[in-house]
Amino acid sequence: MELSPRAMMSLLLHGPKAVDLLTAALDLGILARLDAGPVSLGELAGALSLVPGRLYKLLDGLESLGLVERRAPTDDPLQSEYRSRDPLLEAAQLVLGPGSIERDRDRYDWRRLHGRMPEVLRGELSIPPEVFAWPPADAEQQASFEASMSAGMPPIIESFRGADAVIWADLPADARVLDVGGGEGTLAEALLHAHPRAQVDVLNLPAIEPLVRARAARGELEGRLGFVGGDFLQPGAIPGGYDVILFVRVLHDWPADVARKLLVDAHAALAPGGRLVISEEMRDAERLAVQFFWTYFLLGVDGCVSRLRESSWYERALGEIGFRSTRLLAGAFDILVAER
Repeated sequence: MELSPRAMMSLLLHGPKAVDLLTAALDLGILARLDAGPVSLGELAGALSLVPGRLYKLLDGLESLGLVERRAPTDDPLQSEYRSRDPLLEAAQLVLGPGSIERDRDRYDWRRLHGRMPEVLRGELSIPPEVFAWPPADAEQQASFEASMSAGMPPIIESFRGADAVIWADLPADARVLDVGGGEGTLAEALLHAHPRAQVDVLNLPAIEPLVRARAARGELEGRLGFVGGDFLQPGAIPGGYDVILFVRVLHDWPADVARKLLVDAHAALAPGGRLVISEEMRDAERLAVQFFWTYFLLGVDGCVSRLRESSWYERALGEIGFRSTRLLAGAFDILVAER
């Protein structure tokens, strides 16, 4: 269902009320039953001990959001049948649940900008560097940022599981992997559990080394989960000798010339036959919506581009640099695999 601008604006103005309805539907088990539907209003109200007339209005609200389909075979509202247009439960847990990435993002001080967009756009108001700087200004900001990135890792790890056969095809069991800008090693740990003879090093700023070392100790991965300290933007920062080099949610944070330079550096570092793996939210309407918080917040941070790019941009750049046989694997996070 495509909404008109008028309808979309109305929903946006009443966004907190929509979240309230969705949270109630999640907590009461309504979304799970809609996913398993179709289910009638009478069945749903009886199963959950809810007042039918009030539940009818809540479902109208979900329908107005484009989340629910309704079929009315008779004039009796209790006979009206409902079902999810697309699965709702998992999506609601990711967005509204206690460990959701959206709740993690909301802790950033976006309220400094709220209601003052004309000043922001004229360059008169910014997020102060002591609140959020890019790159992070100190160890505390870096640790906070890495914790936020770790909170968003589950769908990325799931995407890597789905792409496992392509990424690891024909590689030695003891393959060496470099995760450029790999946070505190969340993805690296998942890869090591999936490939018990592999070795993964995280390339990140030196301040993050204790976090990676602690993760290695907790997971009993010492000797396999390593750390390379350095600024990957500096010449020669990407070391050679790796079978696979990963860029996960890294390249979109930098202007096109910087992103391209990182791809050139990776090409030089990989041996012939080595693989480059890029995992990003490739630009489309769905990914722009998921990115909306950062689009808003980073209006006040000129140092961070955070520009989602189409997969075609990466494919074209990789071909021009000299990579071959690129393959795009669609998922919650798209994965692009290229061979040197």
